Amino acid sequence: MAYPDDLLSQNEHVVVHSHPHFKMLIFPFVGFLITVAAAIWLLLVAGDAPGPWNNVAMIAIGVVAIVLVVWLFLAPLVRWRTTHFIVTTDRLIAREGVLKRTGIDIPLSRINSVQFEHGLLDRVFGCGTLIIESASDEPLRFDDIPHVERVHTVIYREVNDNPYDDYGTEPGEDYRPGPTEPLQPQRRAPRGRRR
Repeated sequence: MAYPDDLLSQNEHVVVHSHPHFKMLIFPFVGFLITVAAAIWLLLVAGDAPGPWNNVAMIAIGVVAIVLVVWLFLAPLVRWRTTHFIVTTDRLIAREGVLKRTGIDIPLSRINSVQFEHGLLDRVFGCGTLIIESASDEPLRFDDIPHVERVHTVIYREVNDNPYDDYGTEPGEDYRPGPTEPLQPQRRAPRGRRR
């Protein structure tokens, strides 16, 4: 799903748009499977119970199973789907949340350094943590970024190799440096005598 064009500035283009890596959905999916298996087993056991209690037990098991599926699987799935990491030609954008949305925009010109980390499990899945140091006090960490090394390289290139940021030219214009004046030699102040 592309980032909405009406939220971008004029001449701003999306370079990278991703959700967190699906690795963050592994434990919710395992929880979903365990909940469904346990609910089916308990429903079979409750079906053998005598009298009206079997219906009460089956309804209770069904309600608890639905609550667990929503809490353990559907909520993380919606959170994953509504979390966006975007790099444009002008800024880095992070958005997350369902009911309470939070977001941060960092102009590329304010980024001081870009780092990435990934352990063995992250390398197996092809993801990692991106660490952005900007003019703010503490570095920002973005976890579970897919293809973190490629994203790291893209951000570095956008920050350092964009001639339009360095010289203030418009896209499509060629940069031509103007005539430069030679630096004037600096005169040293006379040293005083030591006494």
